[in-house]
Amino acid sequence: MRGRGALIYVMGPSGAGKDTLLAGARASLDPAAFAFAHRYITRPPMPEDENFVALSPTEFAARRAAGFFAFAWRARNVDYGIGAEIDAWRTMGLCVVVSGSRADWAGGAPERAGAVPVLITAPAELLARRLEDRGRDKDVAARLARADAFAIDAPHLVRVENDGTVTEGVDALVAAFTAIRRGSAAAA
Repeated sequence: MRGRGALIYVMGPSGAGKDTLLAGARASLDPAAFAFAHRYITRPPMPEDENFVALSPTEFAARRAAGFFAFAWRARNVDYGIGAEIDAWRTMGLCVVVSGSRADWAGGAPERAGAVPVLITAPAELLARRLEDRGRDKDVAARLARADAFAIDAPHLVRVENDGTVTEGVDALVAAFTAIRRGSAAAA
């Protein structure tokens, strides 16, 4: 019988490179060992977006009320959810990776679920440059202020400083995920 897989809850401020590093890690890791949860989001997809399920606000509310989400939160007038299917994946022994929110973590649900928090960070000047370069953020100053708004205080927090190349960031994230999975397997 397989042990219950780890739950990795990844978060970080806008511009930290979370989506880029997660895509690289997903391409690098064994899909028989790691499952990357998609998100349910109440906005239409845009070019170069993560792979997510777009829902209307009404659909999202109905699914939330029916208990379809393991985690759900609202940020910048958009609803985000992680499907409850992650529990089945963990029962199958998979290490589940979730792209979450610092605000949701602060609410306590992921921590109560036994998630290991992984915070992708970068220096403020690098965050500002990345936000300016991607050009889709209307208020870069507000995004930067939000970057400092949520301090994550967890004794088992794993930090990945994304201040080098994409390859270096992906390698650091893959190493962190592998170590978490190994630790989870040893505890089972």
